[in-house]
Amino acid sequence: MRVIVLGAGLLGVTSAYFLNQLGHEVTVVDRQLQAGAETSFANGGQISVSHAEPWANPSAPFKVLKWLAQEDAPLLFRLRADLRQWLWGLQFLRECTPARTRHNIEQIVRLGTYSRDTLQQLRADTGIQYAQRTQGILHFYTNAREFEGAVGPTQLMQSLGCDRRIISADEAVKLEPALRHIRPQLAGATFTAEDESGDANRFTRELAALCEARGVKFLMGHHITALREVGGDIDHVEVTSPSGSFERLRADRYVLALGSFSPLLTQSLGLRLPIYPAKGYSVTLPVKDASLAHQTSLTDDEFKLVFSRLTTPEGDHLRIAGTAELNGYNRDLNPVRCQAIVRRVEQLFPGAGDTSQARFWTGLRPATPSNVPLIGATRLSNLFLNTGHGTLGWTHACGSGKSVARILSGLQPEVDFAFQGGQAAWSGRLATS
Repeated sequence: MRVIVLGAGLLGVTSAYFLNQLGHEVTVVDRQLQAGAETSFANGGQISVSHAEPWANPSAPFKVLKWLAQEDAPLLFRLRADLRQWLWGLQFLRECTPARTRHNIEQIVRLGTYSRDTLQQLRADTGIQYAQRTQGILHFYTNAREFEGAVGPTQLMQSLGCDRRIISADEAVKLEPALRHIRPQLAGATFTAEDESGDANRFTRELAALCEARGVKFLMGHHITALREVGGDIDHVEVTSPSGSFERLRADRYVLALGSFSPLLTQSLGLRLPIYPAKGYSVTLPVKDASLAHQTSLTDDEFKLVFSRLTTPEGDHLRIAGTAELNGYNRDLNPVRCQAIVRRVEQLFPGAGDTSQARFWTGLRPATPSNVPLIGATRLSNLFLNTGHGTLGWTHACGSGKSVARILSGLQPEVDFAFQGGQAAWSGRLATS
C-alpha cells in the first residue's frame, strides 16, 4: 500500500521505518528541511521505562495549585482564555485518582519496555549510532517526602516487569560518583539498569537517512495545511510546497505523527484529540571538568529534570531537560525558567559544565491528560494516529512506530496496550467526536 506519514520527528520516522520493513510504499511529509528538527531536536535524551509515573497522579492537584504563581515551577499552568486548555485541565484532574494513575502507569510501562527492546533490536540490526549509553538511569531524591512517594509507583513498575530498584543514598553515590557533592542531601534513589540514553535528534536523522536509502520518500519543506475527508475516508492531504505552490497528496493510508499540532488538523474532521502542548526546556553545556560530570543518566524527580551525557565527534556535552509550561503554542524562551535549570545544575554538579556556553532550547511536547499516547486507528478507516507522547516520545518511539505499522497492515500488535480503535483484542479507545 501507499502510505503517507505526516511528520518527520521521532514518531514519524520510526513509523516510516517499520512501514517500509512491512513492504509499504512510504512518503514522509514535514514542514522542516531536516528530520527531527522540532520536539525531537534537543530533548533530555533518556530511554526511560522507569519514568512511568504520569504527571496526573494523586499528589498533582496540590502541587499544581502551589506552583501557579511560581514562574520557575516544574509544572506551570499559565492560565489562558483557551477552551482547549481548560478542557484538558479538567481531564487532567480526572486522571489524578489512584485507580487511573495505576492504569496509566501500566500502559506506560508496557509500551516503554516493548519500545526499549525494539530499539535495541533495531540498533543490532542496523548498527545505527547516536551517542548511546547503556549505563541505566538513576532517579535521585533530595526530599524525603518525594522519595517516600516514589516507593509505591516503583513497586508497581517492578510488578509490571520494569526492574527499577530502590537503593540507598550511599549506593547511589557508588553508582554515580558525581553525586558525592550532594551526598548529605540525598534521601534515597532508584536505579533501572536496563534504561538507556542517547541523542534523539541524531538517531532521527540517521534513521531517516537509512529509510531514504531503502526507498522511503521524504517531502521536506512542505507545510501541511489540511486533511480532506470524502465518504468516511481521508481523500487527500493539502500541502504548500517549498516554492509556495498548492499540492494535493494522495495515498491508501495516512499516519498522523505531528505531535502537538495533530489536533489542529483533525478538528475539522470531527476528531477532537486530547492533546495540549506542554513547553519543555533544555540546556546543553560543554563538559568543563570531566571528573565532576555525571556518566550515568539521571532524573531529579523533585525538580522534574533529566540529565544525560552526550559524547559525539563534536565534543562532550551535558544535556539537562525538563519542566513543563502549559501556555498554548508559544515557544518563546523564558529566561527565568532557563536560569532555574542552570541554577539547579550548579547546585548539584558545580563546575561540571561550562555555563558560560550554555545553549537553551524549547519544544512543544504533545501531552495527553493521562500521559498515555494515542496510537492506532480512528473512525476514519484509512487514518491512523501515532501522537500524544508527551515527555516520553524518545522512550516510546520505536515501539509506537512498529505497533502503528502492524495495526495499519492488519497485523496484531506485539504489546498489550490501550491502542486506539480497531479490534477489541487491542483494548482500543477510539478518538471520539
